[in-house]
Amino acid sequence: WGNNELQNYTSSTENAFVSAGNLIIEARRESSGSNNYTSARMITKGQKVFKFGRIDIRAKAPKGKGIWPALWMLGNNIDAVNWPACGEIDILELLGHEPNKIYGTLHWRSSSGSPSSKGTSYVLSSGSFDQQFHVYSIIWTLDAIKILIDDQQYFQFAKSDVGSSNYPFNSDFFFIFNIAVGGNWPGSPDSTTPFPQRLVVDYVRVFQ
Repeated sequence: WGNNELQNYTSSTENAFVSAGNLIIEARRESSGSNNYTSARMITKGQKVFKFGRIDIRAKAPKGKGIWPALWMLGNNIDAVNWPACGEIDILELLGHEPNKIYGTLHWRSSSGSPSSKGTSYVLSSGSFDQQFHVYSIIWTLDAIKILIDDQQYFQFAKSDVGSSNYPFNSDFFFIFNIAVGGNWPGSPDSTTPFPQRLVVDYVRVFQ
C-alpha cells in the first residue's frame, strides 16, 4: 500500500541497518523492479504492539524535495477491519522541501465510512529537522492522545473529536518507520534532491 510513491521497499541491509547504535533507514536512487528508488519500511506488526503510555522517538529527519519520512503507528486489527477503521497515529511526518516543518495527525473512519483525519503542523523557529536530533512523542491515554516535539505539546486529540462508535485509539497499535520517495503529498524528487537520504533513529522508548 502507498500513495503513488516512487520507491520499492526492500529487505536489503543497504536500505536498513544499524550504525553507531542508530537505526538507519536509507532511500537510494537505484533501479529496483520497475522503480528508480529503493527504501525500507520497518514494521513491528506480529512482533510488538502497544496500547497507551508515553512514546519517545529520538530521530534526525532527511531533507530534500520529494522525500517523505514518517514515524507512525497503525491499529493491529488492520487485517480484520482495514484502513482507516483500524486507526492511524502519525507521530512524525515531514515533507523534504519544508525541512523546518513537521506534522502530527490522527486518521480514522467516520460514521459515514469515509476517511477522516485531524492534526496540525509545527515549525521550528530556526534551523531544520535534518540538522540535529529531536524527540518526537505522544502521550497516549484512554480516549485521548497528545503529540509533542522536544517535550513541547503542539496537538491534542480526544474521543469527542471522533464520536464514540468509531474511535479506534483504545486498542493495540504497531510501529512503522519509513522513508517514502515521491507520492501524492510531497511530489517527486528533482535535480536538487541528493541521494542517499537517511532517517536516523537513536531510540524508541515506550513508558507504560
